Amino acid sequence: MKGELLVDGWIETLTDPNVIMAALVSLAVLATFYSLVTPFFERGDLAKRMKSVATEREQIRARERARLNAEVTNGRASLRTQHNTSVREIVDRLNLKKALVDDNTVNRLKTAGYRSQNALNTFLFARFCLPFLFLILAVLYIFVLGTFAEKPFMLRLCFAIGFAYVGFYAPNIFIANAISKRQHSIRRAWPDALDLLLICVESGVSMEVAMRRVADEIAAQSPPLAEELVLTTAELSFLPDRRVALENLGLRTGLEEVKSVTQALIQADRYGTPVAQALRVLAQESRDQRMTAAEKKAAALPPKLTVPMILFFLPVLVAVILGPAGIQVADKF
Repeated sequence: MKGELLVDGWIETLTDPNVIMAALVSLAVLATFYSLVTPFFERGDLAKRMKSVATEREQIRARERARLNAEVTNGRASLRTQHNTSVREIVDRLNLKKALVDDNTVNRLKTAGYRSQNALNTFLFARFCLPFLFLILAVLYIFVLGTFAEKPFMLRLCFAIGFAYVGFYAPNIFIANAISKRQHSIRRAWPDALDLLLICVESGVSMEVAMRRVADEIAAQSPPLAEELVLTTAELSFLPDRRVALENLGLRTGLEEVKSVTQALIQADRYGTPVAQALRVLAQESRDQRMTAAEKKAAALPPKLTVPMILFFLPVLVAVILGPAGIQVADKF
């Protein structure tokens, strides 16, 4: 009897709107505190990124060696197999690659910085499992704990299904956020990288050495861009066609300014036109685009400040100006 009363008390406490509101406010305060404190304790992950790129370079080397061996031995050579993991086994058994993967999915993962096969398997496993997990949590919260008990059953069922739908698209939202952050970092550092690349090319070094040098210099400003340049250097060294390596750089970044530079480099390599002249023009255009974007943000600032000023500054200003006069009028009457 005491146990039932205790369970009923816990359920009543957990479903109390005041308790839920207090928990949400506490979570928001902790999230704000975490967001403010994390940058002070954040360590640079440049060494980790460079190590992952080195691993990618070794994979490219192994893949190209295997391809050449296959051509020499008439198909008797094969790629080195990888150890199966539980996630990979689940993905293969359920045939999730055929159901959920297309070229756009693979390209989006590469743009987000996840290029390994394990990353693809983890993404597919998350898209398969999260809807069921979110659905179970929604059923427990809505039906078992009795939340929204006054609502119709169909409405509560729609809430649970909608929560499961959010779980299905949660990995896509995560990847989109990672792509946005990565592209923002690359876009900000790209004009400086072009200037450095132009200096290296005009000094007489090759494109591979220039990209490697630029990657070392730009790593402190934009680790994602340094990672992409190092990977492009590896592909230029091992791929049989330089055009494929440059096109892969544009596909991995997903930025039009990067694709225009890669197309200019491809045309310069194909027709023998001066690379330095094309880089100089493209570097100037990139700087102009960055300045235009900054001016656009500056021009959009006054309209964005209008509503906060009306809501927060104007009432305080009116109270400060009219407050003493109101007090004097109240004293007289």
